[in-house]
Amino acid sequence: MSAEFYSKVAELAGERKPFAVATIVRVEGSSSAKTGSKAIIDEHGKIALGWVGGGCAESTVRNEALKCIELGRPELITLDMTDELLGVGMPCGGKMDVYIEPVLPQPELLIVGHGRIAEVLATIAHLMNFSVTVNDPAADPVAFPQATRLVTEDLDLSQTPIDSGTYVVIATLHKQDHLWLQKALERNAAYISLVASRHRSRLVLDYLLATGMPAEKIARVWAPAGLDLGAATPEEIALSIVSQMVALRRGSSVKALKESDSTSGRAATDKVIHQCEDGGTR
Repeated sequence: MSAEFYSKVAELAGERKPFAVATIVRVEGSSSAKTGSKAIIDEHGKIALGWVGGGCAESTVRNEALKCIELGRPELITLDMTDELLGVGMPCGGKMDVYIEPVLPQPELLIVGHGRIAEVLATIAHLMNFSVTVNDPAADPVAFPQATRLVTEDLDLSQTPIDSGTYVVIATLHKQDHLWLQKALERNAAYISLVASRHRSRLVLDYLLATGMPAEKIARVWAPAGLDLGAATPEEIALSIVSQMVALRRGSSVKALKESDSTSGRAATDKVIHQCEDGGTR
């Protein structure tokens, strides 16, 4: 690859923009592109740099690249340019295999609050390759050694970046959690959850609805946070939350705690949440 190609990859990665790199790994017969040819396809399906053939071959690669970016996984495709009807749409001759690899920005987790659940959440999320930011006046590097950033003064989140690539977990345990939820919803975060008991969750969501927040926006909040693992400790609750984040990121459909009808699992988790809210568990 040329220095220009590497520079473009670095530029897009630095801007935290998703893109894909398409590489021709095999050519059979006639083809305008050669083995080793590469192209960068941006998040809109446009060729940002490089060459993988013209006409319908390029169009097919661009469309497949968009699918790889959306699904977050690579794909090896075969383009048949010998068949106008069943191939890529034009009888140019030849076939070629193209390996398409998506390059996605590192997902960001914003934890608002502190305590044992928040601490373990940061640890597990770091292992899952999330960049972790903790926003809380009590946040310190001893409690959150894996955090990329600790925010102790921007308590209204006005200076804390939140966008469509941010996963937000509100773990303030009664301390103005409705305000943080409003901020996250307004900025269209990728994932928004509230660490609270089922009863507390309903009170907070009803409050947001009463203030005029659209019901469809409120429906995006996972409250209580996490999957229905029957979590009975702060560590297990943190695991259920990160599991939910990963499941949603990978497009999996698993039952969330807020959708569960398991009374035993609910009771165990609610008990731990109540203890945390009362300051009895760290």
